[in-house]
Amino acid sequence: MTTTFVLSGGASLGSVQVGMALALNEAGITPDRIVGTSVGAVNGAWLASGRSVEDLADLWRGLRRSDLFPLGPLLGLRGFLGRRNHLISNRGLRRLLERHVDFPNLESARIPLTVITTDARSGEEVPLSHGPAIPAVLASAALPGIFPAIKIGERSLIDGGVSNNTPITHAIEAGATEVWVLSTGYSCGLAAPPAGALPMAMHAVALLVQQRLVLETITRTYPVPVHLIPPPCPISIAPTDFSQTHELIERGYAGTRQWLANGRPHAMPLGPHLHATENHSSVAFGDIG
Repeated sequence: MTTTFVLSGGASLGSVQVGMALALNEAGITPDRIVGTSVGAVNGAWLASGRSVEDLADLWRGLRRSDLFPLGPLLGLRGFLGRRNHLISNRGLRRLLERHVDFPNLESARIPLTVITTDARSGEEVPLSHGPAIPAVLASAALPGIFPAIKIGERSLIDGGVSNNTPITHAIEAGATEVWVLSTGYSCGLAAPPAGALPMAMHAVALLVQQRLVLETITRTYPVPVHLIPPPCPISIAPTDFSQTHELIERGYAGTRQWLANGRPHAMPLGPHLHATENHSSVAFGDIG
């Protein structure tokens, strides 16, 4: 069997994936291949290096928003005036990757890794499994308008969540015989919309990509088992809030352990406030295919 982990995007909610991975590892479930988008590509690059999930959890617990989203008024003003196509430098994320990604090219990862990016001009999904690793991960996490696009070859590439935030079908097309989806979920328990432009933009993107996952899972059937691990809900933490990653890791871990202990039930609610269609008040999380 070829077990593939699919890791979606979600900024700071990527810490949920770490908790899920800890529980899966404890149960003896490990990937033969990894497909990641956005923050899922960042987590995926760590896992693909063969380094421990426990160390990844320690890294997440020490992150601050300024490490990845260093807000600079001058750059933000240039973006607003149209002199830059982004508001935030990716220097912090690049430094993080340079310290912790220990393979130069995607094809040299210990576990085969594919990261999903999007062509900034056409919107076409561009999966990358060869070539320099750090530019590929930076491209996959290049939130449009927030981080700069990454030039690879003749293409300018941006966040893979624009075209395919949860690339289940790509994993199957690449040869997966079993897929485990580590979704970050979304901020489904906020008392009010996030304050601030950046948190609001990130929250809106999370809602859009989660809606796409809902629609895909209720309208598709898959030729292989697909295990959709239910993300925690409610989450009253915005995707740009890195102050509570410890809590999110623990909730991802505890929820996944319980889900596995319950035999991976087929009917797990996605969230009380997100309706996939007029006739579907929730979507089943569990084993499909």
